[in-house]
Amino acid sequence: MKYCIKILFLSLLVLEGLAQTKDVFQITYLRKNNGKTPPNQDPIIVLASATGTSVFSEKILKGEAKTPYEVSFTDRSDNSLYQIAFLGNDKILMTQNTKTLGEQKIEFLPDTQTILGYLCKKATTVVNSNRIDLWYTDELKVKGAPSALGQTIGLVLKMVRNGNSETEAVKIEKNTNWAAKNQLPKPAPPLVDELTYKDELWKSRFIQIPVFQNQTINFSDSAHAPSEVFRFAHGTVIAKKVKFPKVGLASNVFLELSQYSNGDAYDRTGSVFLIPTQSKISFLDALQKSIKEVPVYENGNGKQYQGVIQTAGYLPVLELMRFFTPFGVRQYNYLQLKNKTWADSTYYRQDVSDLLPAYNGQEVWIAAFIGNYDKGGHKVSMRFSVHPNERPSTQKEDWVMPLFNTTNVMEMAGQEYGTMFNNDKGLQVSFEVPQGIKNLKLRYTTTGHGGWGNGDEFVPKPNTILVDGKQIFTITPWRADCGSYRLVNPASGNFGNGLSSSDLSRSNWCPGTVTNPIWVELGNLPAGKHTLQVQIPQGLPEGGSFSAWNVSGTLIGEW
Repeated sequence: MKYCIKILFLSLLVLEGLAQTKDVFQITYLRKNNGKTPPNQDPIIVLASATGTSVFSEKILKGEAKTPYEVSFTDRSDNSLYQIAFLGNDKILMTQNTKTLGEQKIEFLPDTQTILGYLCKKATTVVNSNRIDLWYTDELKVKGAPSALGQTIGLVLKMVRNGNSETEAVKIEKNTNWAAKNQLPKPAPPLVDELTYKDELWKSRFIQIPVFQNQTINFSDSAHAPSEVFRFAHGTVIAKKVKFPKVGLASNVFLELSQYSNGDAYDRTGSVFLIPTQSKISFLDALQKSIKEVPVYENGNGKQYQGVIQTAGYLPVLELMRFFTPFGVRQYNYLQLKNKTWADSTYYRQDVSDLLPAYNGQEVWIAAFIGNYDKGGHKVSMRFSVHPNERPSTQKEDWVMPLFNTTNVMEMAGQEYGTMFNNDKGLQVSFEVPQGIKNLKLRYTTTGHGGWGNGDEFVPKPNTILVDGKQIFTITPWRADCGSYRLVNPASGNFGNGLSSSDLSRSNWCPGTVTNPIWVELGNLPAGKHTLQVQIPQGLPEGGSFSAWNVSGTLIGEW
């Protein structure tokens, strides 16, 4: 309560900047979309006098606004625009702009209409390709608007964007109890430049969760890491416990990762994954002890695949992001080509909101893998950005269960490649659907590998998914846009025909990209046990070269 009173007090001070004149008008505005007024909106409030204008909202006026929120104040003595941001935790910032209002290019038109009994003239402008029509009156002898736009032309009573989005005055009052409450906070908040102000305001609207900062992923047992970061598989896997806040189901969560070469010149498979630990055995046991700790999958081809499918007492890793490093970005930027300016690093950002129930409000193990045998390896920074949304949602709590993952993230510690698709059985896993689960989907990520002319990396292969022996889905995963990422691949090999290796189309990946998951609709499977099978016509080995497929699948359903 004390904090709320303090914020209200500061808000009131912001509104005290208008002159102590006889006539201070309070104008209330509502928004309309396509002629309809949305319910339960927070009206815009403008206080306007001959010497200044404040813009805020009704909730701010009543002390009910949640941070972050903004108040703007226009000083009519020099048309300076002040923007004040209340960011929470008693943090307030302010920026001043003396040019914005004067640089607005507005065309005045002969049209008129009457709004709330006042004759209004029409003006128009274009902002970021949006046509904005302004209806303003001179009859009240004050200037103001429900935004920064049009603050100098008169009192704007209606704004129309692109003909279908309106902000219109619904009430005008004179000399209300708030009329004298118009001045900048005293003492004034810290004055910062406009870009800093916008950046601080933007960042205050969501939660950033740092995971790794400039961390090395390489092949070496001697590399050091911060105390909270663990290194496994000779340094090619790094892991950390991460605490996520509890947010609403309609929230958005993004995983952001950047990387650059610290010595390795090649395109490598990368994966960010969550390690489930609720089962008797977890992949953490394999990382901490040996790959032999996790269950083995066999399909009759004579090989053993460790930890790739769920069993009664084990859950495989839950893949959040599949990414691929480019050829040597930053470390090899000295390899110059005419008219090519190499990128400094690669940046990957993926929406992982669909997996929110797997980590929402929990402390979980998050790990990152880049397969390489280089002592310099790669440098990686990673974080999550959580954008809370507390609006009521028709979506019910999701059920999430990792089903399989053949990406051998412990490759450098002996985990077998995903070569089980060289027979008809391919990958097969049994699972159980709990009572009450409906609208099942499979979040399926697939990439083909085998880096020679006839390897599956360069040969399109259909992926077929069967449930209980019935084919339900097939797709041939392929990326034909790899040439778009040439500028992150300075060390890419070049061929006699003028192509670069990084230009070549591949089985659902390119050097320097994220591979998006594919959604496979499973429908309302009956409660109980089921079998899912993945079949791929994997190519035959040639000499010492072989093909493999990294596929991961997570079941998502609704309770």
